[in-house]
Amino acid sequence: MSHAAPRANLWGSAFMVLAMVGFGIEDALFKAATASVSPGIGTILFGVFGFTGFAALCVRAGDPLWSPHFFSAAMGWRSVFELSGRLFYALALAFAPLSTTSAILQAAPLVVTLGAAAVLGERVGPRRWIAMGVGFAGVLMILRPFGEGFSPTLLFAVAGMLGFAGRDLATRASAPGLSSWQLGTSGFAMVVLAGLLITAFEATPRLPDPRATLLLLGAGIVGVAAYTALTRAMRTGEVSVVAPFRYSRLLVALVLAAILFGERPGALTLIGATLIVGSGLYTLVRSGRAPKTA
Repeated sequence: MSHAAPRANLWGSAFMVLAMVGFGIEDALFKAATASVSPGIGTILFGVFGFTGFAALCVRAGDPLWSPHFFSAAMGWRSVFELSGRLFYALALAFAPLSTTSAILQAAPLVVTLGAAAVLGERVGPRRWIAMGVGFAGVLMILRPFGEGFSPTLLFAVAGMLGFAGRDLATRASAPGLSSWQLGTSGFAMVVLAGLLITAFEATPRLPDPRATLLLLGAGIVGVAAYTALTRAMRTGEVSVVAPFRYSRLLVALVLAAILFGERPGALTLIGATLIVGSGLYTLVRSGRAPKTA
């Protein structure tokens, strides 16, 4: 390891934490906005604000807003998964508790590992399979599908998590010539489409008041900044060192959910979240140390 590596890892980890704080704030702002705007209209506006931000970054970097690579099979699948992830996650933020929604989202890296083994042929050893099983057991503890505490709205969070995992998996196969700003522009275009689909099924869409508009604008700005920090994090430090700090998003969500929405997750939810985060961290460590035989 070079002498510059520890410093790079420190900065990369800091950028990752900053990104996760940003994403946590983005989720909280969107959820607060849906108190006075319908989820569909709110998702459209959030998508427009985010798209505008990334389009401006594309122009500044000299990247074209659209590329022939967008029509590749990998990008087609990425767009489909982005659309489903954004659609269902927006519904989860609108109707389900922020704390449990964020906890379920933490299982996405486990699904990516599972998908990489099943679709991309990556080798996953028995210990990582066990870790994934523990993580999925944590999801079931949060959902409690067969208990009185089961809330169907949490299925939105599960569907959103699966969509985001599929998007991340498809991103691995996307053309390397696409910049992060182009991917962000494409992603927020799918957010707008997701909002249009939600609105089509809303009986009485509610337009935003000035407060909701400002909250959604803030969510868009913070979301673009968080994505930028995430990109910087992954390009600055070693992935095996930086990636585990992704789970700081859950801590941010729990704090904001308690302060802003008065949420108090139960013991099973907290235990389930701990299992998800613990298994995810173990999977990341194993993949970093022994990616071929772990």
